[in-house]
Amino acid sequence: MKITDLMIQDTMIMELRATTKEEAIDELIASLADHGRISDVKLFKEKIMDREAQSSTGIGGGIAMPHAKTKAVKEATVVFAKSSAGIDFASLDEAPAHLFFMIAAPDGAGNMHLRTLAALSRLLIESEFTTQLMNAKTPAEVTALFDTKQAEAEAQAEAEAKAAAPKAEPAKVITGNPESQSFVVAVTACPTGIAHTFMAEDALKKKAKEMGINIRVETNGSEGAQNVLTADEIARASGVIIAADKNVEMDRFNGKPLLQRPVSDGIRKPEELIRIAAQGDAPVYRSSGRNEAGAAEVKSGSIGSQIYKNLMNGISHMLPFVVGGGILLAVSFLIEQVAGVDNPLVKLLQSIGGGDGAFHFLIPILAGFIAMSIGDRPALMPGMVGGLMALNSNSGFLGGLAAGFLAGYVVIMLRRVFSGLPRTLDGLKPILLYPVFSLLITGSVMYFLFDPVFSWINGGLTDVLNNLGTGNKVLLGLVLGGMMAIDMGGPFNKAAYTFAIGVFTSSGNTNGLMMAAVMAGGMVPPLAIALATTFFKNKFTETERKSGVTNYVLGLSFITEGAIPFAAADPLRVLTSCIIGSAVAGGLTQLWNLNVPAPHGGVFVAFLSSNAALFLLAVLIGSVISGLMLGLWKKPVDVKV
Repeated sequence: MKITDLMIQDTMIMELRATTKEEAIDELIASLADHGRISDVKLFKEKIMDREAQSSTGIGGGIAMPHAKTKAVKEATVVFAKSSAGIDFASLDEAPAHLFFMIAAPDGAGNMHLRTLAALSRLLIESEFTTQLMNAKTPAEVTALFDTKQAEAEAQAEAEAKAAAPKAEPAKVITGNPESQSFVVAVTACPTGIAHTFMAEDALKKKAKEMGINIRVETNGSEGAQNVLTADEIARASGVIIAADKNVEMDRFNGKPLLQRPVSDGIRKPEELIRIAAQGDAPVYRSSGRNEAGAAEVKSGSIGSQIYKNLMNGISHMLPFVVGGGILLAVSFLIEQVAGVDNPLVKLLQSIGGGDGAFHFLIPILAGFIAMSIGDRPALMPGMVGGLMALNSNSGFLGGLAAGFLAGYVVIMLRRVFSGLPRTLDGLKPILLYPVFSLLITGSVMYFLFDPVFSWINGGLTDVLNNLGTGNKVLLGLVLGGMMAIDMGGPFNKAAYTFAIGVFTSSGNTNGLMMAAVMAGGMVPPLAIALATTFFKNKFTETERKSGVTNYVLGLSFITEGAIPFAAADPLRVLTSCIIGSAVAGGLTQLWNLNVPAPHGGVFVAFLSSNAALFLLAVLIGSVISGLMLGLWKKPVDVKV
């Protein structure tokens, strides 16, 4: 792939006027539209902002690569732009972005945008090249720089491929000076499998060449593993480098000195990693079972972020059971009011969705996939059994959460306990040792400790919620509703939603009081954005006004994330306004004693509420409050503040 075939000179912006992230995105999109490369500005920006909502495409080192694949793109294009002053792009290294590459890919282009990202990342790893790009004065200079650099990179790759080709008599690895005769292997991988995967690869290869050390690097990118290491290469290597922030296949490195680091270390500390691996100074890796995939034990992120990641893994796998079973139950309640409890359809729906059907799996699934996120596949079974014990003992969601984390860390402990066993017993670990001991330990702790404690706590919480006075219920509704808007899909939002699900499924609290509060609170932010962009048109750009219309649909569907792009662009005004309106909506549902016996659906399940009109009125009042606050607070688009 030749980058300059996509990098059209007419679209290049040699000095951005933008001073903010969204202004930069708008300016890059405008260049695409002005030159006929996209057909729908609104749709393209939506896709760009959807990608930014997942994580910033500011990859660090002064580089940002926003990208989208959509039918709005007429011709595949890479827009180059630069900013001498720099723009805060929420980059991973928190540094301003100076070089911008907006990648626009049409729907039928396969993974072209990902391949382009990978190719660009490999070229931009060298600071000398990025400096040359910053100093370029014309689009023609930019094109020439890329053509020259890509030709050099291809020639180097061809030379490396020839050097790595097998010889008739492979040279033996000679001990001695590690900087002249050692051979190391490495694997790089980042969560998205795009930029950092390949930046780490190139940084390691470049530094190894400077140090006179042979290296082979496997990349676990978005299109799967490439340049996969062979068994012979692993056997010959002095050491192994795993620069990864996601799971990679680990069993093949059993018995090798292995250094495990985040992918960022592969980019920033390649010399340190190569030196340690080349000298064989890394700890010897011991596999815990056949075909086991694992991630580097060095965690990137705080303890809180790791707990949140594990919790979200459980919740994401549990939600289909919650939504499917919950809505079937809600429909059964509606039919029951008309046809009676003995109606065959009512019994069928309650059997499928209720405690004998989908809802029976909620806590075991939650616990099992929390455990799996921590301890990989060996932890799934003890986690699910622990969750089932929590369900049967009435220790509820709290017991399920405890079972999941317990089972995950029990498996990690067992890996360390059994790491000293002879290699001949490796095959017994996943099929005998882990299942038996993890189940015994997890089950015993649940039976003797966690189940009694959390059953008591869960029962007490249920009694408290059942006996809350109106004032306390309103206060709880205010808090839950406001939490839904604090981060719009993040930890606070999920904490409130998970709490409501726990109450929703607890005995004696299946009427959905708390669910009404969180659903109303979650519907307010996108609806407030839609109202503000409709009635305060001079406060928003044309693109924002068009995007605001889609938030009517998202808000009515209880998809809070529709407000994220607006919150990212103006967090103080948007978040403050939305939190207040969401809190009011949540509080009103409790003041009016409303319930929604379904865990999702927004307006589409509102008719199942105890009073659909009042539920919708609570949402409307909260949305109007937030919309008015935001519309009055924001300045007209031509006023800089």
